[in-house]
Amino acid sequence: MKESRGKILIIDDDPFFQKVLSDAFNENGFTPLNASDGIEGIKVFLEKAPDAVLSDLVMPRMGGVSTCMEISRLAGDRQPVIVLLTSMFHEPPHEHETPDMGAKVHIPKSTKAVDIVIIVEQLLGRKKVQQG
Repeated sequence: MKESRGKILIIDDDPFFQKVLSDAFNENGFTPLNASDGIEGIKVFLEKAPDAVLSDLVMPRMGGVSTCMEISRLAGDRQPVIVLLTSMFHEPPHEHETPDMGAKVHIPKSTKAVDIVIIVEQLLGRKKVQQG
């Protein structure tokens, strides 16, 4: 068994979307971790310290914005790549200079799972370079 390329936490209340995304990350050598809402997501984040967090924007109990901001706060110096998935806007995936709504990267949920994996791969690769 080859070494995982990183742990990816997927926080989404849609089990089908979560499975599609988990499978895509798994097939590309990552270890997917799942949570069905923000509160569970924060718990998994603290337990497993994933390299990247993908959070849905609209969820019961705790929404994506609060979840991303809380994870960012808890992470301190060890920031994961934080991505907000949203069906609200349909512009292409984009990155913000400073986190907007708790995440630097926003990706529409209509984006193909494999494309989301590629974006996260690039972000993780860039982060490694920055950390030296």
